[in-house]
Amino acid sequence: MKKYFLTSIIVSTAITICSAQVNTDTALTFFQADNKNIQYTGRINFSNSLLPKFWQPGVYIKAAFEGNACDIIVSDEQLYGTNHNYIEIVIDDTVLYRVQTRYAIDTIQNVQGLPYGKHTILICKNTEAGIGYLAFIGLRCKALLPLPAQPKRKLEFVGNSITCGTGSDISEIPCGKGVWYDQHNAYLGYGPTVARMLNAQWQLSSVSGIGLIHSCCDMTVTMPQVFDKLNMRDNKFAWSFKNYQPDAITICLGQNDGIQDSTIFCSTYIAFIEQIRSYYPNAAIICLTSPMGDETLTAALKNYLNSIIYTCNRAGDKKVYKYFFSIQYHKGCGGHPNLAEHIKIANELSAYLKKILGW
Repeated sequence: MKKYFLTSIIVSTAITICSAQVNTDTALTFFQADNKNIQYTGRINFSNSLLPKFWQPGVYIKAAFEGNACDIIVSDEQLYGTNHNYIEIVIDDTVLYRVQTRYAIDTIQNVQGLPYGKHTILICKNTEAGIGYLAFIGLRCKALLPLPAQPKRKLEFVGNSITCGTGSDISEIPCGKGVWYDQHNAYLGYGPTVARMLNAQWQLSSVSGIGLIHSCCDMTVTMPQVFDKLNMRDNKFAWSFKNYQPDAITICLGQNDGIQDSTIFCSTYIAFIEQIRSYYPNAAIICLTSPMGDETLTAALKNYLNSIIYTCNRAGDKKVYKYFFSIQYHKGCGGHPNLAEHIKIANELSAYLKKILGW
């Protein structure tokens, strides 16, 4: 973690962000978004293959390049004018840079002076749908190279702000400073961390404030209503589940619901599991308590989930499971888990997934 924090400080001076679409450095070649050597993972709208759009946190793009530099060109919706998305840039799976876009179109130039040779680059959307979409325009580098096939294992993480990575990253801007999205970090959230631990692809189907039957913050939708959408926050644009079939899907809901009528909560949860099963006939479904839940809520969620899993198993669905987190994780902003706690959550959850999936 210290290495990541140090990198975040360095990157503020080492990365240049400008509004120009064209870099005059003729040593680099522009490769547009539909290049066959670029890999995409997540809920992405490819209706325009030259400008794929994505709203959800954790969507990631990967490529391999030759040389010592690679520019990233993206477009930000600028939904609120002055607030912009954050992205995580990962070089060779080890060096991380957290960058915020500044304009409608940004050319992001990585740290210069990489050792000349073959490198990989991963670009992950750290912020969630509520701040608007990013559209990927392309890369500028000396040459793009074929990547190995993506991991065969696939995971999906359903949840609320915890799963989004909200309030977790105070490496640059402390809690209470900046704006709501300044501490978001989906890439270092528990879901993608679990996936990397288990050599799996990941997808985050999460929205801050959302619940199963009751959402907070004046939100008018619940998770069962928006689960089939590309932009889950605004309940827009249909998502095709054939594009991603996970081996396992975790459900982390209930924090925003609070304590509810047990019959209504449990029956709605079971219906949501049946909805998921209709999309993913072979996936393991793991129902989680809330990592940031207090003692009272956690006790209620345990009771709900015990009943839910018993009912599903008894009805014949033996691939529905439960996992109860060992402690409360709430040292980040607004009572959310911080980055160190996301690692602990990931350690708990990855060990359980390995056990039930035989990985």
